[in-house]
Amino acid sequence: MSSLELIRLFLAVAEHRSFTLAARRLNVSPTAVSKGVRALENRHGVTLFTRNTRSVSLTDAGTALLAELKPAVDQIDGAFAELARFQARPSGHLRVTAPRAFGFLLARHLVPRMRAKYPDITFDLSLDDGLVDLVAAGYDAGVRLGQAIAQDMVAIRLSRPLPWSMVASPAYFARHGEPATPRDLLEHATIRYRFATAGVLPPWRFTGSEGEIQIDTPAALCANDTRLIAELARQGLGIACLPDIEIAGELASGRLVRTLARHVPETSGLYLYFPMRSQHQPKLRALIDEAARLAGEGVLDTVPP
Repeated sequence: MSSLELIRLFLAVAEHRSFTLAARRLNVSPTAVSKGVRALENRHGVTLFTRNTRSVSLTDAGTALLAELKPAVDQIDGAFAELARFQARPSGHLRVTAPRAFGFLLARHLVPRMRAKYPDITFDLSLDDGLVDLVAAGYDAGVRLGQAIAQDMVAIRLSRPLPWSMVASPAYFARHGEPATPRDLLEHATIRYRFATAGVLPPWRFTGSEGEIQIDTPAALCANDTRLIAELARQGLGIACLPDIEIAGELASGRLVRTLARHVPETSGLYLYFPMRSQHQPKLRALIDEAARLAGEGVLDTVPP
């Protein structure tokens, strides 16, 4: 028997002053109780109980041990009882990572609803456009475009496929003209996204009569933040590829103008993803269920004003 099991035998006998009643409480045989107490006494070289055919009583050593062990075991029992709180209602701390361009979707929709419904769940939100290993980085879940999620993750769709656009300011197009084909971008100033961790510039993908092509333009400017790229484009410094959901206001006002629209494919949309083994935690289950409800309502498809 383990030390904790022997301690529970000792406490049960001490409480009931009976090996038989202790065995009944612990759902074991009286022989098992007797052997366990004897093993505990032999291990420590002391006699804990005096016994005869009619009664069981604590020795001085047993009384001293009981005084020390009872509060400690009560504390252990309380700690395990506290675990039931996590089953009864979702609680705890959720660490979630999302791309910078889509972090506002969490702040505007998902987190407020979660906090209203589950006030015992707290959040740590991290915006990172790079590929994040959830387990290694200590995150509970992440939000990413579907094509960026590792295959060993469980993924829940949050949004429809999201449109992206090649854009520049009217002033840029007035000075340099618009590209007629994707390959014409090689002759333009372009503003490219750079992954912060890997340092690479992902190529731009286009569709057309020749199928899907990738264009790797020389970057006049590059940055690892789509908001910064949008600002550089607004300043007339080049052509950029940005998600419509982030630049809806600029497109509506005309501060940014689309080009090559028929050649730009949609992305796969946003997904909530998480490790399979963690999905049964109540706090994560609550996040999954609420995210699924939002997706079903189409809330996360909404382009902000």
